[in-house]
This record gives sequence, structure tokens and C-alpha cells, in this order.
Amino acid sequence: MPAMSTAWAHLTRPLNASKWLAAGLLTLGLAGCGALGGNTQEAEPEPDLPELAQAAAEQMVASNPDITRYSPMIAATFVSIDDLSQSSTLGRIGSEIMASALGRQGMQVREVKMRDSLFIEENVGELILSRTVQRLSAQHDARSILMGTYAQGQDYVYISARVVRSSDAMVLGSADFKLELNNNTRSLLESQGGF
Repeated sequence: MPAMSTAWAHLTRPLNASKWLAAGLLTLGLAGCGALGGNTQEAEPEPDLPELAQAAAEQMVASNPDITRYSPMIAATFVSIDDLSQSSTLGRIGSEIMASALGRQGMQVREVKMRDSLFIEENVGELILSRTVQRLSAQHDARSILMGTYAQGQDYVYISARVVRSSDAMVLGSADFKLELNNNTRSLLESQGGF
């Protein structure tokens, strides 16, 4: 009998060691998966255009609280920095959303659909208000104009917005922000065209 129990012990020892090894590896594997799963957090989504415009409007008013005294304001379509005679759906909706955000900050906004509202003199590079804007400003008693440009990068669209005094093109407030270049933004940029 002792010989049999010795033989049995000898046969079961490697089996027990294998079981312990398998159990240990399984425990480590589960612990590793749990640790990996515990640290996975969803990345916060990038802010969208309305959120960015709201923050930009708040920044403009915070840096110059008197900006709202230059109401009413009219809004020009934002244009491509690469071709100032071109815009897109992004430029048109960007200007609308920015005007709404400024309205929520106390700026009175006049609804005027404009064409050819601004251009840059290529050789000089300075902002010129066209006769159309000056005429529309006078017609609607607008004391300021919202203008902006955008540029497409690899991962973001960079937007620069400013409110200028209509009488002399003096910048009353400005803000710059970047919008993630995702499929939604690309589709807004694809529709290039005159404004």
C-alpha cells in the first residue's frame, strides 16, 4: 500500500503543478484584462462649431465689454484665406452661428444677406470695406460688421472672426479657434463657391 500511495503521489505531482501553473496564468491573464479594461476611457469629443463660436463670442465681449455699444451689427460670410472671393457652406454657417453667439452676448444683429461684402487688396494686404458693405451699413444703420476667414489644415480648420466698426474698419473684437477636420467638416468645406 505505501508503494502504491508513493506511486500515486508521484503521478499526481506533475499534474498538480500543471494545474497550478494553468490557474496562475489564467489569473494573471484576467487581472491584465481587468487592468486594461479599467483604464479605458472614451476620449472627450472635440467641441463643435456652435460651442466654439459661443466661447469666441464670450471672449470678444470679455476683452471689450463696450463692443455691444456698436450695435446693430451685420454679418458677412466668412471666406477662405486662400481665396478671399470664395466661401463654402462652412463659411456661410460659421458666420451665422457666430452672429447668433454674439447676439446671445448682447449684440444686436441685423439680418442681412450679403454678397461681396469684403475683400483684401492683394498687394497691400489690408482690410477694405467695399462700397456694398458701406451702403448696407448705412441702409441698416449698422455700426459694426462681423467678418471672418478660415484655413484648412491637415487635422483642423482654423477660423479667425472679428467685429469691425463700419465707419473706419477699426477692429473692436477678435477671436480665433480651430475646428476638428472630420467628415462633417469636410462636407461643409466641399461646397466651395462665391458668397
